[in-house]
Amino acid sequence: MMNISVMTVSFPLDGETLKEVKLLCEEATVQDYRVYETIMNVPMASSFENKGFMVLAYEDDKDLLVGAASAIDLMGLHTYEWSLVVTPAYRQKGIGTALVEGIQVGLKERGAEGQLAVVIDGSPYGHTFIENKGFTYSFSETTLETKAEPVTLRGDINIQAYNGEQAELITIYCEAFGDLPEESEELIAFNTSTNGRELWIAYRDGAVVGTVTTAKENEIQWVTALAVHPNCEGQGIGTALLSFSKDYASKVGAAFVMLDVEVDNKKALSVYEKAGFMKAQQIDYYVKQ
Repeated sequence: MMNISVMTVSFPLDGETLKEVKLLCEEATVQDYRVYETIMNVPMASSFENKGFMVLAYEDDKDLLVGAASAIDLMGLHTYEWSLVVTPAYRQKGIGTALVEGIQVGLKERGAEGQLAVVIDGSPYGHTFIENKGFTYSFSETTLETKAEPVTLRGDINIQAYNGEQAELITIYCEAFGDLPEESEELIAFNTSTNGRELWIAYRDGAVVGTVTTAKENEIQWVTALAVHPNCEGQGIGTALLSFSKDYASKVGAAFVMLDVEVDNKKALSVYEKAGFMKAQQIDYYVKQ
């Protein structure tokens, strides 16, 4: 009979615990051919700036980390995304259930207003397990990646750091993402105040025509909140913003550029694929019933 201890730790994790979680993710990745480090928020778990926590399951006799669940409030809006991984030799022994229970307690203690359970497409047991816990499929996102490399940029589009263009951005965000004006204001505040994030504005003939946010995470530069002014769609502005992102990533020493896009967003997928992005993996999101 195994003796399993479960404990909860808030971000930032100490170096030793972070190393244990990385090893756990690597072991599961070798077994499953799925990359767990990103959905387990390993790159963000060492930062004071990120609001999140992990639930850790140890086998006491061996003092070995055999499972972990990680929850993060990415936008600071009291909505947490969480995921879990159990080391292959310890699966189907009730550890996953204990981790889910630990996450639910942690969310309640932190006053979470919403939660999304995250599962990598094709991971063994993942989908069945999460459905058995009372979660329902909501939507999927594909992670796309390309190499960071110098790019010759279009001369007629000038891309520069955000300098107070809030009104124009709210118009673009509301149209592109279906956001309310106050949600757009929160997104601008988040993208301009979070360390490592840069908010960029594209101008053409003196008018704001698009925007993108870049976020550096070790050797990866993430691209997020890419949007084009509704009057300027189909004019290559999205492609120009992606080219800029690749070029900028190469300048700041990133090796790869990555982004997430909803699987149903065929129009955006086509733009990204034309810009040289390829599918790395798919993430499925579940909501509590």
